[in-house]
Amino acid sequence: MDEDSRNKIASYINERMGRFRFPSLNLRLTRAWKFLIIGVVLVFFGFNLFFVYIQPDEYGIKVARIGINRGVQKKIHQAGIAFVLPFGLQQIYRLPKGIQVLELTNFPETASGAARKDRAAHIQTSDGFFVDVDVSFLYHVKDPYLVFTTIGPGTLFEDNGIIPKAEPALKETLGKLTTEEFYNSPMRVRKTEEAKQRLNSELNLKGLEVDQVLVRYFIYSKEIQKNIEEKKLQDQMVFTNQAAARAAKEEAELKKIVQEGMVIAAVEIEKGKAYVTRKIAEKDLYVRKKKAEADLLVKLAEAERVRLKNEALKGIGSERMVGLKMADVYKGLEMIILPSDGPVGVNPLNLDNALQLFDVRKGDGK
Repeated sequence: MDEDSRNKIASYINERMGRFRFPSLNLRLTRAWKFLIIGVVLVFFGFNLFFVYIQPDEYGIKVARIGINRGVQKKIHQAGIAFVLPFGLQQIYRLPKGIQVLELTNFPETASGAARKDRAAHIQTSDGFFVDVDVSFLYHVKDPYLVFTTIGPGTLFEDNGIIPKAEPALKETLGKLTTEEFYNSPMRVRKTEEAKQRLNSELNLKGLEVDQVLVRYFIYSKEIQKNIEEKKLQDQMVFTNQAAARAAKEEAELKKIVQEGMVIAAVEIEKGKAYVTRKIAEKDLYVRKKKAEADLLVKLAEAERVRLKNEALKGIGSERMVGLKMADVYKGLEMIILPSDGPVGVNPLNLDNALQLFDVRKGDGK
């Protein structure tokens, strides 16, 4: 606080106190502020001198340069405040706790902004061609004390730790692939897994551990790329022709099956038609047979009726029936001239002669 501010505060206090005046108040306030400021400065410098703040994403390694336990301390300081002796007698070194990224790429603008970047891995394939591979390494500090004592403080775990080992491990594993096998994703993944295991076998001894090795992109020379693409197109044409031949064969087999099915269906249809025709003929025969039998029964019944009727007409009283019928015939006659004498004479009043005339009664009167 400056002198003007302090004077204004003193004037305000004097006004509030009424007519009483304190001539030495300004002087006492000035001394109090000076002592306060000096105390704050001393506390600030003392804190920074004797204490170090460790971030939540950091490990703290203390190095003591005096005392019985001089050297690197095995105790790992986590996030918080750590006490150190000033003037270089003790010092806290920091190492990152989270996942670290190393990008091997010829296109730094495509990599993560916080990642450590280096040139792409230049790998020779097993058939003698060269390829530039963009690779991302994800790793972390597994043992801070081991990293500090074997590699060193600061970013030496990058410069002297993973960077010198990354590309040789890739050359050892990915270099076993041929030019074409680089396009085989499963094989490429298996080789990157081998590279991770090789790195861990070396870096675990120094306190580092690789979590993932990810191949992001790879580039051949333009001429090799062109040859590969042409060969791939030829292979694809071969596969296409083979697939077309298999398709034609399957289509012919399908047509054969369809034709056989149509023939079988036609045969079965004809069998069905023949069966229907046979059944219709059997039905017609059965109907005609039953109709003939019925007609025969009807005719037999008619004949039997006639026979019975004839038998009835031959029985007792048949002569009278005939006479009554003849009487009915005579009813419609107004006049008839017949001889009335002789053997053939007709006497309408003599019924016996009329019956004999029509051969209904014999001459003996029976």
